Amino acid sequence: MVLAGREPMPTGHATGGTGPARSRERFLQGEPVEAGVRTSILSSWQRSRSLGLSPDQADLPFRDDFDRDARIVRAAVPVLDRLQARFAGSKMNISVADASGTVLLRRFGEVSLARSLPAFQRVPGFVFAERVAGTNGIGLALAERQLIRVHGAEHFAERSQRSACRALPVRDPLSGRIEGVLCFGYPSSTEDPTLAITIRRAAQAIERRLLGQSSARERALLRAYLDTGATASTGLHHTIGVDELALELHPRDRAVLTEKAAELISRGQRAAAVVSLSDGRRVTLVSRPMRSGSGVEGVAIEAVLPGPALREPLAVPAQVDVPPDFSGRLAVVTAVRPPRLVPAAATPGRLPVAAPSRHLPDIAYGPFGTVGMGDVADDRLGAPPRTRGLVMVGEPGVGTYALAARRRLELLSEASARIGTTLDVRRTAQELAETAVPRLADFVTIDLPEAVLRGEESADPRTDLHRTVVHGIRDDLPFSPVGKQVDFGPTTPQIRCLTSGEAVLEPDLKAAAGWLAQDPEHTERLLTEVHSLIAVPLMARGVILGIASFYRARDPAPFGDDDRSLGLELASRAALSIDNARRYTRERTMVLTLQRSLLPHDLPDQDAVEIAHRYLPAESDVGGDWYDVIPLSGTRIGLFVGDVVGHGMLSAATMGQLRTAARSFAELDFPPDEVLTHLDNLVGRLDREEPAASAGVVGATCLYAIYDPTSQQCTMARAGHPPPALVRPDGTVSFPDLPAGPPLGLGGLPFESAEIHLPVGSRLLLYTDGLIEDRHRDVDVVLDQLRGALAHPGHTPEQTCQAVLETVAPAHPCDDIALLVARTHALDPHRIAAWDLPADPARVSDVRAAALRQLADWGLDEAAFAAELMLSELVTNAIRHGAGPIRVRLLHGRTLICEVSDASNTAPHLRRAASTDEGGRGLFLVAQLSQSWGTRYLPEGKVIWAECGLDGA
Repeated sequence: MVLAGREPMPTGHATGGTGPARSRERFLQGEPVEAGVRTSILSSWQRSRSLGLSPDQADLPFRDDFDRDARIVRAAVPVLDRLQARFAGSKMNISVADASGTVLLRRFGEVSLARSLPAFQRVPGFVFAERVAGTNGIGLALAERQLIRVHGAEHFAERSQRSACRALPVRDPLSGRIEGVLCFGYPSSTEDPTLAITIRRAAQAIERRLLGQSSARERALLRAYLDTGATASTGLHHTIGVDELALELHPRDRAVLTEKAAELISRGQRAAAVVSLSDGRRVTLVSRPMRSGSGVEGVAIEAVLPGPALREPLAVPAQVDVPPDFSGRLAVVTAVRPPRLVPAAATPGRLPVAAPSRHLPDIAYGPFGTVGMGDVADDRLGAPPRTRGLVMVGEPGVGTYALAARRRLELLSEASARIGTTLDVRRTAQELAETAVPRLADFVTIDLPEAVLRGEESADPRTDLHRTVVHGIRDDLPFSPVGKQVDFGPTTPQIRCLTSGEAVLEPDLKAAAGWLAQDPEHTERLLTEVHSLIAVPLMARGVILGIASFYRARDPAPFGDDDRSLGLELASRAALSIDNARRYTRERTMVLTLQRSLLPHDLPDQDAVEIAHRYLPAESDVGGDWYDVIPLSGTRIGLFVGDVVGHGMLSAATMGQLRTAARSFAELDFPPDEVLTHLDNLVGRLDREEPAASAGVVGATCLYAIYDPTSQQCTMARAGHPPPALVRPDGTVSFPDLPAGPPLGLGGLPFESAEIHLPVGSRLLLYTDGLIEDRHRDVDVVLDQLRGALAHPGHTPEQTCQAVLETVAPAHPCDDIALLVARTHALDPHRIAAWDLPADPARVSDVRAAALRQLADWGLDEAAFAAELMLSELVTNAIRHGAGPIRVRLLHGRTLICEVSDASNTAPHLRRAASTDEGGRGLFLVAQLSQSWGTRYLPEGKVIWAECGLDGA
């Protein structure tokens, strides 16, 4: 091809046995083709083969019953004439086909070029649809519904291997429906990139002429309305235009009138509808079919408004100037106040104010039932006069398009409010389906990769799709059930939409070969119900999240391009929300994993209390709630429950630091109030050192309790935390009034402890505020519910946890819940031995002898030697370095514990004695003979203890 001022440009895509030529050869031989050919071409090849087409087929179907005066023909002829002049002398052929692929017009750059074609292709009528001709420009443009380019060996048929083409669908600007295809054909040895621009401009010119045809029809209807004197024939007293009426109408009222007028036009018949305005008035819209002098049929919509008589009558202007570029979908006439009234006989074409009514029937049937003439006009004596004016005039088809466009906008507006209300992937997908049914589709299926459901990105969505949503007007269609993995074939619309990243429209599923081959058993039944499909990729931020499939069943009309655009817009909005939910799910999973990893996995073995615990994360975000159980010296047990302010990764990390520090302080045998003081200092330091703290102060609440089974005393202190619940053995529930210390991190304020006696079998419930605080519930009511859930004396700690969560915990917690239930035990008094002695070294032997006798009574002869030696060293150390009185205690639990207390606050320290030192080896021996040892401070004095293991205990 040679264009003016340009040199021929060879392309050679199929030279050398590579590219499409080699790929086509491998494809026809049944070999897999994964690269070297465009996705749209490969999909068309696969569809052609599934339809049973042969590449050697030479003949094409021919039709002689096509409409030679179709709209597309009248609009395209002048455009093709100009294109023929532009490409004169070149080997360019230009074709226009209708929406079924039948060629209606053809032009050639060289007249002789037509002689090289088969005889039946020289005249209009032959069909180039993909279903009969295979991969070609016209057929593929109709299948893909967009600008396409087919070059050389990309054609399926052998006859077209040396040609190339570009084809573009031509649409009706009003309906968006494809009216036909414009196609440029030329030798494959030449190519010009500017042809893409040329064909687009030519298609736009044809579309403008199609719009001009519609505008001319509406102008004819408007002129017919004015010429017939329609407003004068109604018998009403005044006329007024909707634009003048709009001065006193609310915008919502104007929108309702406009929509109802478009709906009446779309009905195409005589009708009336009563519209209630926001101020209580009622407006009657009356539709009246009409015909122009040239035979154009349409509908005029007039508004009848009640109201007081106007001082000055109004009239539709005698002449309405219609601009040449008028191209609105609906003609709207505005009535104005004329300077004077002119009788109908005086000036032809002008409309009088009033005339006897002989045209409207006594009853007009409308969508709101029947409207009598008494509702339209009331000429009785004393009745308030009414005004009447033209609202719209148009063709029924145009009104249908306008109504559909408005409803699409309403659906998109509704989608903005309904889709993405939660950060849950499955719920967001369900919201997309519920929004689309039934206003866009009758059935919707959504398939997401398993990785996306977990909050991750899928490596290959095509092999990891799971049915996530099935929603429709009925539940008995054989779609794959929710949860099942779905495997789409390479030619199915779903995989094609994933590969191309664009929505794929299948107007007729019976002709969708790839879809039919997917699941023959279920497909046969589905085809009796559904007939049209739109497959849309769910893609956001460059990440493929899945597929949404929209099916139509009840509406006999197939999906169109407007529906595809609407489905794509809905899917795009939903995909963004799904991606937000996916990212949130990933973030929440990471935080929850960190949170759970920082909580205790296995509780320690001990005899002081029986423990049950629960951790319930919030639905929206994970916080920093935690709990801990810490064995302490003297068979005591420490119980922690805490809550870090905020949510997210920072709160979880802060919780981990706080729990580690709390355990360390507790194991140093500090009393509860001192532990909270140390934690307060730590939180204050974290707040000063943490860079992220600038977004919010790091803070926490905490409750720490120490229970001693030897005395059944529990010492507790809290820092801004809810008080515990205490259930006594008889089922009485109380909330101990502990001193309410300030939250951790404020600094400078003291903490106080309280001591409570807990009888054996008492249950102590420690919890975080997520259990009782909820903006939808009153705290006092929740505490009463908690009291009722705990008032069961026979419940175990596990049963207590379960009852509290089922009865008291909110159904959808907005904050974490940590729960710790401890049922108290007591150490048998027969397993406790104690002696008081003065600070006299001579009494050491008496204590050793008494201890040996007690160990023998307990049957601990094997531990006697180590216990005797440790006890001797500890008592001697207390006598030499401490102050009286001195008390010795042996505790026989899971281990043997030796305790020596005195009134001195001086703590011993382990040191390595030199070879020449006479002393300093006592604590070293204690450390070697015991499992652990340490010092515990009392309000007055201290306790040095050592724990010895018991084999077989």
